Amino acid sequence: MSDADVLVVGAGLAGLATALRLTAAGRSVRVLEASDGPGGRVRSDVVDGYTIDRGFQVLNTAYSELQRLDVLDSLQLRDFDRGALLRRSDALHLVADPRRIPTGVRGLATGVAGSPAELARLGAFVAAVSYGPVEALRRRPDRAFLEVLESAGLDGAPTEHFLRPFLSGVLLEDRLTTSSRFVEYVLRTFVRGRVVVPVGGVGALPERLAARLPPGALGYGRRVVAVRPGEVDVEGEGTLRARAVVVAAGPVQAATLLGEAPPRVHSVTTVWHAAPEAPVQRPILVLDTERGPVANTVVMSNAAPEYATGRGALIASSTLGPEPLPPDLLHATLTRLWGVDTRGWTEVAVSRVPEALPDHPGGSPLRRPVRLAPGLLVAGDWRDTPSSQGALLSGRRAADAILLRP
Repeated sequence: MSDADVLVVGAGLAGLATALRLTAAGRSVRVLEASDGPGGRVRSDVVDGYTIDRGFQVLNTAYSELQRLDVLDSLQLRDFDRGALLRRSDALHLVADPRRIPTGVRGLATGVAGSPAELARLGAFVAAVSYGPVEALRRRPDRAFLEVLESAGLDGAPTEHFLRPFLSGVLLEDRLTTSSRFVEYVLRTFVRGRVVVPVGGVGALPERLAARLPPGALGYGRRVVAVRPGEVDVEGEGTLRARAVVVAAGPVQAATLLGEAPPRVHSVTTVWHAAPEAPVQRPILVLDTERGPVANTVVMSNAAPEYATGRGALIASSTLGPEPLPPDLLHATLTRLWGVDTRGWTEVAVSRVPEALPDHPGGSPLRRPVRLAPGLLVAGDWRDTPSSQGALLSGRRAADAILLRP
């Protein structure tokens, strides 16, 4: 006897997308989640009254799967400025699209992001990526994104002072070896969409998706220890059966359950500080042109005051890797980046995300198979692209594969 038409292992974005697609088609689904809530890596916690995401995360309104799910309008969204404050020497330079932020032209004029000729090449490159036909991007040979920048003559100041520090916080790697096809898609969505967070943290997205599932479809504290086609072993419960099983756990756990070699992953650590007041008033990233140890730092409460509930400012500062910087080095770096003494800031929380994003180097397939055997499928951003878009899309692909042929 079957316990459901489909068993889904994991209630992250991929698992939720799978379950929503299947239940909408009339299939019975049980989602088995080991933790106490939905979202996987996309969760938010409340610590001492502050909203703390698991790493600095944002939502991109141009991601097609978010639009397909029609979920953004149900969230209270707060916007970040599309641009950055670049720290060079003793000054912060605002670099932004002057059509949206007119004062951004002054930062461009300083040359911190490149000479007039380099900026013209950068503008032409971004415009072609952002507004050209999508098929043109897909037809290009896929390679490390740095190679694309070098061939476009953008490997000087535009890359070193802006693109590399900006993209390192997005891709969680600073060598820019990630797939050019994927990075160009990300740049396109940043230009065409809004960069936002919900007032309750990014975890509000999976919570809203989970609330759409039928009562009883989602079970927490259900740790899966083995999977087989049509069968799942749950710790302390025994074996559950279904017509199909979708493994939508994190990339390393999923690969382990499936007996595959775990994919290479990138890690990030975000330290959250409370401060009596914000060092700047803009909701915008601060990036380091000097290749310091902090990938980015941002006043979250400038974008969403609800993160700090009126208690001063909440600042998120991220470094690549699984461990935070030594406190003295972190404060010295933040003092230099913000241009204010940060020794009075209070540490609220440290978010360590050792498996934040799967590696997706140049030359990688855009999509990997989701069907591994009859009755056994897999979903997650490691099967598509390392992003919330990739996680959601892979979940829909797995569901569609089941609807086509269990």
